[in-house]
Amino acid sequence: MGADEEVVAFFAGVADLDATDPADHELEDGIRLASGARLEQFARAGSGDAYCFVGEGGEERPVVYVSLDGEAGPLALGLPELVRLCLVAPWWRDAPGRTAEELQSVADEYREDVPDLDRRRDRAAQALGLDPAGLPSEAAALARLVELSQGLVAAACLVVGYEGDPLDPLFSAAPSRP
Repeated sequence: MGADEEVVAFFAGVADLDATDPADHELEDGIRLASGARLEQFARAGSGDAYCFVGEGGEERPVVYVSLDGEAGPLALGLPELVRLCLVAPWWRDAPGRTAEELQSVADEYREDVPDLDRRRDRAAQALGLDPAGLPSEAAALARLVELSQGLVAAACLVVGYEGDPLDPLFSAAPSRP
């Protein structure tokens, strides 16, 4: 398998982020940003949930996740930060509201399901020109999600449904630490 194929396989298969068919990526009618700024879907999860850029520009724009379950929130400030999140904690969707011990259990279960996760992550990182040793820790990546879900970034990335009501936040409070 070539380096590009490994990266696509990791993100689509392990991190559940598929950007391979942009024509397949359309938000539900009425889903928009409260600010009126552009919300551009660029990838999807297997469930149909959406990864979207906020505003105008390129890969440096904030990234929000919009779930079909009525939740949305910022994940990263730019595609490089999203890539690092998905490399170190591809199970981030299971993190909200969990204690540190529960998060470790989620990560352990993920590793049971994907026993070669660390090898695949390292190979995908290297193919992208990233040093695996320089990636953030799982705890740092999750803390960043919580940080982004508060304050100015969260306000700028507030997603509303077709009736104008805000979608529920992905992360509303920091997971407990031991």
